[in-house]
Amino acid sequence: MQVIPVILSGGSGTRLWPLSRKHYPKQFHRLTDGKHTLLQETALRVRHLLPPIVVCNEDHRFMLAEQMQSVGIKPAAILLEPEAKNTAPAIAIAAIKAMQINPQAIIAVFPADHVIRDENAFQKALDIAAQFAATGDELITFGIVPTHPETGYGYIETTDQDSTKPGPRAVVCFTEKPSIETAEQYLSSGKHLWNSGMFVFKAAAYLDALQHTTPAIVEHCQGAMRAARGDLDFIRVDARAFAACPSDSIDYAVMEKADNVRVVPLDAGWSDIGGWRAIWEILEKDSSHTASIGDVININTHNTLVHNDNKNKLVVTIGLDDLVVVDTKNALLVAHKDQVQEVKKVVDEIANCKREEHLFHREVHRPWGSYDSIDNGQRYQVKRITVKPGASLSLQMHHHRAEHWVVVSGTAVVQVGEKESLLTENQSVYIPIGVTHRLTNPGKVALELIEVQSGSYLGEDDIVRFEDTFGRV
Repeated sequence: MQVIPVILSGGSGTRLWPLSRKHYPKQFHRLTDGKHTLLQETALRVRHLLPPIVVCNEDHRFMLAEQMQSVGIKPAAILLEPEAKNTAPAIAIAAIKAMQINPQAIIAVFPADHVIRDENAFQKALDIAAQFAATGDELITFGIVPTHPETGYGYIETTDQDSTKPGPRAVVCFTEKPSIETAEQYLSSGKHLWNSGMFVFKAAAYLDALQHTTPAIVEHCQGAMRAARGDLDFIRVDARAFAACPSDSIDYAVMEKADNVRVVPLDAGWSDIGGWRAIWEILEKDSSHTASIGDVININTHNTLVHNDNKNKLVVTIGLDDLVVVDTKNALLVAHKDQVQEVKKVVDEIANCKREEHLFHREVHRPWGSYDSIDNGQRYQVKRITVKPGASLSLQMHHHRAEHWVVVSGTAVVQVGEKESLLTENQSVYIPIGVTHRLTNPGKVALELIEVQSGSYLGEDDIVRFEDTFGRV
């Protein structure tokens, strides 16, 4: 039996700010104590299946491709959503692609940002679901065996009171996030499971169910895939057709309306990492129940999470209790664990103030490498730029700023106007306003340089690209 994994990587993870941001969301971070990002952990869990289909935001495409490549996984397809339309359309375009690979394809759908601690239990549940899906047209979801009366998850009511019994069960209904009193009743009933957002079914069965409940989604997704085009290692879903598609979740569009839904119980140390408290709960803790990531020293600190994302800074806590402390290069969060769900309001407030800390980290990743904004003033900005071996920035020019590059390590080929030169350590070049230029790393090690910008406007949108290896406009 051949199963195609579908990995959904379109989320922004605003409740994990300041680490997770719009242009570098949580699935691309190492949020647990492992060596892989959440996306990589998701892909590695299903590496024994067929190559995955990944659905992602267009802005994240190079980061996603690089992270998959670094763990030796080559997706069958990376589908680029022109805009977010929720899970029902995202799964629909993946199902259409899966049927192009195999008309009888079974797909297993997983968000890219979940944690599963017990992989053996996960694999057993996945096998049960896949075998059941192969025998008919049922839509299988995974229900998490609840460990406490959680009010932050939706629930699935089943017909069986034995929550530990394996195998698919009939679904009575889906319910919204309950009050604490209702959640306690659900826990004691033995009939309720947490709604995980993970699924297994035949691609054709899903599209048939979606056609029955929300035909407009199928129509526009089919049109968007017919007009899709290849771009390097990606498939660009047609923007015009996809824009007309209704936005809806798979739960509302299909699962809550279909009569052929089954649920497989899953007890595998699952978490959707919905906030900083969830991170604290899954991490290993010291004798004071405090979890730390990064360069941290804790003294008389209890029941606390300290996450230091700044490699050049030591974070010290003294006498804290029940707090979350998250330090990045350009933002610091200190919150009580009972208030971390309010982080989403902070992100909204930052956006309302026309700031950018909800969008970017100080270090910004690009397909050719990264840059770190070290210092800035009214008419200047200083960046540390890292270019990957063999990579090249676009041929570009700026209307409002001049640039001065100083090579710190590695070798650079620099084109300024019609002149091309080779620079090594401690050598520099000046690029006047309005002059075309390009930076290339011809070596086998990373190129690092310091860039000093000066001018009347220093925004990233003051770039006119003439040629670009990565196809950016």
